[in-house]
Amino acid sequence: MECNQETLQTLSQCFLQTLSPTREHRRQAETYLAQAADQPNFGLVVLGLVSKPTVHDQIRQAAAVSFKNHLRLRWIPTTTLTPISNVEKEQIKSIIVTLMLTSSPRIQTQLSEALVVIGNHDFPNAWLTLLPQLVTSLEQAALANSYECINGILGTANSIFKKFRYQYLSKELAKDLKYCLDGFAAPLLNIFIRTSGLIEEQMRFNKSDGGNARATTCLRPLFESQRLCCRIFYSLNYHGLPEFFEDHMREWMGEFLKYLRTTYPDLESSADGMALVDELRVAVIENINLYMEKNEEEFQVYLKNFAEAVWRLLVTASAFPSRERLTITAIKFLTIISTSVYHTLFAGDEVLGQICQSIVIPNVHLRDEDEELFEINYVEFIRRDIEGDDLDTRRRIACELLKGIARNYKDQVTKMVGEQITNMLHVFAANGAANWKEKDCAIYLVVSLATKKVDGTSVSTDLINVDNFFSNVVVPELQSQDVNGFPMLKAGSLKFFIMFRNQIPKNVVIALMPDVVRFLTSESNVVHSYAASCIEKLLLVKDVGGRPRYTSSDISPFLPILMNNLFSALKFPDSEENPYVMKCIMRVLGVADVSGGVANKCINDLTRVLDEVCKNPKNPIFNHYLFEAVAGLIRRACEKDSSPISVFEASLFHIIQKILAEDVTEFRPYAFQLLAQLVEYIRPPIRQTYMQVFELLLSPDSWKRSADVPALVRLLQAYLKKAPHELNQQETLSRVLGIFSRLVSVSSTEELGFYVLNTVIENLGYDVITPYVAHIWNALFTRLHSHPTGKFVKSLVIFMSLFLIKHGPTALVESINAVQPGGDLFGTILDKFWIAQLKTITGTIELKLILVASTRLICESPVLLDPSAPDRWGNMLGSIVTLLSPPEQESVNELEPEMPDIGETAGYTGTFVHLHNAGKKDEDPVKDIHDPKEFLVRSLAGLAHTTPGRYPTIIQKYIDSTKQAALFELCTNYNCRIV
Repeated sequence: MECNQETLQTLSQCFLQTLSPTREHRRQAETYLAQAADQPNFGLVVLGLVSKPTVHDQIRQAAAVSFKNHLRLRWIPTTTLTPISNVEKEQIKSIIVTLMLTSSPRIQTQLSEALVVIGNHDFPNAWLTLLPQLVTSLEQAALANSYECINGILGTANSIFKKFRYQYLSKELAKDLKYCLDGFAAPLLNIFIRTSGLIEEQMRFNKSDGGNARATTCLRPLFESQRLCCRIFYSLNYHGLPEFFEDHMREWMGEFLKYLRTTYPDLESSADGMALVDELRVAVIENINLYMEKNEEEFQVYLKNFAEAVWRLLVTASAFPSRERLTITAIKFLTIISTSVYHTLFAGDEVLGQICQSIVIPNVHLRDEDEELFEINYVEFIRRDIEGDDLDTRRRIACELLKGIARNYKDQVTKMVGEQITNMLHVFAANGAANWKEKDCAIYLVVSLATKKVDGTSVSTDLINVDNFFSNVVVPELQSQDVNGFPMLKAGSLKFFIMFRNQIPKNVVIALMPDVVRFLTSESNVVHSYAASCIEKLLLVKDVGGRPRYTSSDISPFLPILMNNLFSALKFPDSEENPYVMKCIMRVLGVADVSGGVANKCINDLTRVLDEVCKNPKNPIFNHYLFEAVAGLIRRACEKDSSPISVFEASLFHIIQKILAEDVTEFRPYAFQLLAQLVEYIRPPIRQTYMQVFELLLSPDSWKRSADVPALVRLLQAYLKKAPHELNQQETLSRVLGIFSRLVSVSSTEELGFYVLNTVIENLGYDVITPYVAHIWNALFTRLHSHPTGKFVKSLVIFMSLFLIKHGPTALVESINAVQPGGDLFGTILDKFWIAQLKTITGTIELKLILVASTRLICESPVLLDPSAPDRWGNMLGSIVTLLSPPEQESVNELEPEMPDIGETAGYTGTFVHLHNAGKKDEDPVKDIHDPKEFLVRSLAGLAHTTPGRYPTIIQKYIDSTKQAALFELCTNYNCRIV
């Protein structure tokens, strides 16, 4: 593309059209520009258009934005877009700095971002002229007193240097950092000192002139310049104290201290002026925070002055809601000091009292902003309040300061805060309606200052007696009949209940449960969310031994009203997809005895919600809990008696069909897992509607989406178990094994392939699979030869063990050796893989299966009993003993594994999400053998009896002394002898 008048005119018209209110005009222009971007020199020509002062600013700005985006997409070569040529890149780099510095502020911003795009990839090694050019331009701008230009340069440098904050300090990064320090550290200090002098001069002028708007306007770019200098300081010092900054620490710290101590009335008289000065102070405090954390020894000489300055600033600033960030940053600095060796700065009752009275309590009290957030954005309020994402709020950071001080002055802090809490409760008692915030503050202090115990399951506090505080302060709020009155106080009380749930006696909790259930009807989204969360968390409480404290019998008396209130809570505005409520529904259904009317109502309500979310799946957390709730309801209702399955079929089958027919991508894996549940619980014969789905399942097209594959395998396993005889029809088994072959040939799905194969072996007789056995071994050994991953080999050994258990050692050995007639393929597999992998097997059922199968091999198979190969028998037994040797861990086999929580990062990312409640129940293929250790020693004793004296000799020769001792200990335990 040539940069001529005609081209510039065409581009100008296109950029103007991109701003058109008419959609068709915008699309035409965007299409043209997208095609033009593939032409050589497009970026250079657009940059030329930006440089034309005669072109309208609106067009130039649109062109600058387009140029920036063009660089983002094409500066680095990709496989999809035509990259910018190296020649064009060099031309762009030669002119962009000068053009940026001479442009208007809006265009300058876009070009600065474009420059950063280049810098992130090319600076410094492929753009050695950039830093010298920036330094020269900075010096020239300083001489001209052009702070518009100065701030453009500093803003660009700040963006480029940010990489030092976010990357690990590798050798390459350290080299780049040194280059930047050598070139920019001295100019940075010079402009910082120079600007400081101009600020002082301007302040004196304003004072003598009585202050005027023009003079105040002059201060703004100066303060912005200082803020940018501070941010660059932070980046260049992030990985340690550079020599230049150590040598000039006095100058830097002197200037920093000045901005914390000095007030600037001309600027601070207005809200935006105050914000500008506070932004500089925040940057300064973040710098001294950095030095306190990383350069404590060098910084300690300045610490006392900074602590005093920050303290005084904080007492003033924290009174203003608008100075939130300054308040939080300042408290963080004091918190760092409180946990350092310089905590003595806070020693003394007077100082501690001032911290409590002047800093902590004022910032813990509710503010109007907190109430507003509570009312209009309950999701954000809960994220900050109950999920621990409130570290950047005044309330939480003030409590963190107290925690920090309490590390060294625990008794004093406990006494002072305890007195404050008592005073607050007295004030509330005098007039609860007017002073409810005092009680809220007291509860918040107790909850926020509580510490988690080492086991992580409970919390403790020295501030109060939990039982007394709960009974006297919290319970009255929970028992209040007005669920809508003082909602923030109710929410705080529920939060206390959640926090200390492990310490509150079971009988007290059971008595209060109807009150908590009643709060599900509160109109406040936060309150009914906290009530749901409280119930859900209580159902997770464990007693000694890991057994649940609350069982189905505990919630049965109020189960109908509980479920009614939970589903009613989903009808409140903005709570239609409330994840806390749905998580509670899921948890209750996983614990309760659901049958009859309760089950029918629940499935109807869940189906109604499912119908709605299928229209627009937008909340992945809520939707996951929704599907878990459905799966949990099916499992609990049908695990003892599958007769209710017809009710679930009638409600769910059309939903599943809808998801598949309308291709609701996000829900397809869930639908397949629910369908697998239904298949497992239905009674034979399987109806035609299910067989139609089975036919669809066998189609290769169904397996194209990787996110669907695990769920499809789960469904296929359900069909194979429920209807094994259907596999004999119309080459169905052949198609199933084709699916197995495709899955097992790829590392990412190899385990899923074995799931299919194992299910076939478990459910079909040898006469049925005989025609396909050769195909199975060929597929497995081809993969074993080409890519023998550890996971694949383990799965192979487990499969061979299952094959042996189902069809005997002879069928296993002969079918494998038939792959290579005349050879000993099984012996090779045994020596290279089975014996070697045996000791790596984990999992209760897998371990038992392997032990029993391996025992049968050495006691029944001619391959192992061959007198000419005693070493193979000895090696196999040695591996078996190794597998049995690790000490057994204490287990609670009776307990059901806890359902894993789904993280907040979960989303529709094209990956499979497992439904815990719809998972396939593991079955023990050797359930008739209760103790595999006893089975081993009794089998060995029986074998040894057939050929006396042979096996003790082999054991002594081929098994080391440690394993021999372990084996003979087993024999002693089971009163067996190998002779």
